[in-house]
Amino acid sequence: PLCAPVIRTQHALNRFVDGRRDELQGKKERRPFLASSCDSLSECEKWRMEIVREIAKKVSMIQNEGLPEHQIRDMNDAINKLLREKHHWERRIKELGGPDHARTAPKVDDETALEIVPGQRAGAYRYFGAAKNLPGVRELFQQQAEARAKKTRAQLHKGIDADYYGYRDDDDGVLAKLEAEVEEKARREAAAAWQGPSEEDAAGSESAFVAHVPLPSDAQIQKAILEKRKRELIERYLGGEEAR
Repeated sequence: PLCAPVIRTQHALNRFVDGRRDELQGKKERRPFLASSCDSLSECEKWRMEIVREIAKKVSMIQNEGLPEHQIRDMNDAINKLLREKHHWERRIKELGGPDHARTAPKVDDETALEIVPGQRAGAYRYFGAAKNLPGVRELFQQQAEARAKKTRAQLHKGIDADYYGYRDDDDGVLAKLEAEVEEKARREAAAAWQGPSEEDAAGSESAFVAHVPLPSDAQIQKAILEKRKRELIERYLGGEEAR
């Protein structure tokens, strides 16, 4: 094993190399801690692609069976953390109007990974590469496989009967009673629409007539007719002279 002075010297050299690289290439921009704090769609896409590259790199590294057990566990934890972070960024991209990467994008993780809670797109803890062969992990998934034993075709067909296809829905009479009430209501509404408005509705519509100009009475009409006839007789017999 290396002595303490050599380890301190290596750490100092690493810090010097990192600082020199930052001076030449510029200080690397750090990824936001929360995806919700980023409001730019292009920035979200950039950080998501960075996480995808990190996941692909770590999944490739964890395939090495010769790594120490603690390093494999730490790397597997880091991959699961990155997968959850990627899910948060994909959800943020969708909120900002971007594409739904959770549905359309190909998987970047190992397709042979084992899940503690299968079927969940995000949130299930997975084991990748050499982590699947760690002590206790293989036994855990063997127990889950035994608990989720597949049913045979005969067992599946055992619960399929007439009730499964809905052939006995009318036996209790409840559905027939409800259908009769709805049918009677529909008939009444159709008959009322076919007969047209009733007499009361018609009378109500007539009584609702409102005159917008003053109408003369019968006496005023008779008086106006007499005055007109009187003027016609005077013009006919007197030749246009005024009646005294």
